[in-house]
Amino acid sequence: MKEATYYEKVDGKVKCLVCPHYCVLAEGKVGICRGRKNIDGKLYAVNYGETCSVALDPIEKKPLYHFYPGSNIFSVSPNGCNLSCPFCQNWEISQGKVPTQYIEPTELAELAKRYNSIGVAYTYAEPLVWYDYLLDVGEECHKHKLKNVLVTNGMINEEPLRKLLPLINAMNIDLKSMDEKFYKEFVKGDLKTVLNTITIAKKSCHIELTNLLIPTKNDSDSDITKLVDWIAELGDDTPLHFSRYFPHYKFRVETTPEATLRKAWELAKKKLKYVYVGNIQIEGSSNTICPNCGTLLIERGWFASRITNLKGKNCGNCGYEINIVV
Repeated sequence: MKEATYYEKVDGKVKCLVCPHYCVLAEGKVGICRGRKNIDGKLYAVNYGETCSVALDPIEKKPLYHFYPGSNIFSVSPNGCNLSCPFCQNWEISQGKVPTQYIEPTELAELAKRYNSIGVAYTYAEPLVWYDYLLDVGEECHKHKLKNVLVTNGMINEEPLRKLLPLINAMNIDLKSMDEKFYKEFVKGDLKTVLNTITIAKKSCHIELTNLLIPTKNDSDSDITKLVDWIAELGDDTPLHFSRYFPHYKFRVETTPEATLRKAWELAKKKLKYVYVGNIQIEGSSNTICPNCGTLLIERGWFASRITNLKGKNCGNCGYEINIVV
């Protein structure tokens, strides 16, 4: 536990400034994320370094397909989230309270090195609720020439985001919908903040985006088209991953049909250079193809990658530069 950054005192309470919820907390109260608490009139990061999940994962599992393909990354998670998605696949650790173990920033960096990882991925639940820990452990990892990766919902205000970004090498950001109502009513978030995070991060580090297609909620042709159009304007070289929804937690509509995922893949490929489908085997939908000549560059299957015709960052056939970090 340590005193938190980015808060102010308001009428005997404390107001957190990290995310757009702006939680105002009386003595002894915790924020929506459950990671920050008012103790004696000061805001403390009570979840600092408290870790509930640890694993060594393929980088493709994040998913990041254009960031050191074929490598492994040490992955850790806090216990909490600042959204309330009723369909959350990791709700036990994002919405519930589970046992945690404290890991010092120096210890986490040493663990990543010990397991020959390229760095640390902060993932599974929402890493931004670990904000103060990310600042400290991010610096420690960079001292050891390790990469820092965020798998995040993007719900962070601009000032704390800009302070954090120099420590971050890659992000997979979950863009759930282009509908503000979806964010406000269904997942209790803020679309404008997420779009701002993506726009700013794109200029600072490698980013990839994920969209979970949920039947009846964000899977119509207009939903998909609006999402793809915005990403194309951001940059048509931005990798996009469509994921398959499964009934879980509090939401029980049918599993996303294969036809919907195929439709989204085909629609997106008309405007984006790198589009992928996860959680289901659709032939070719996990492979990286040269946008210029159509050569197969990276072949993938169930988080395993085989580089076939990539020379550095360029297509081995035509020399086209790929948006990839290797």
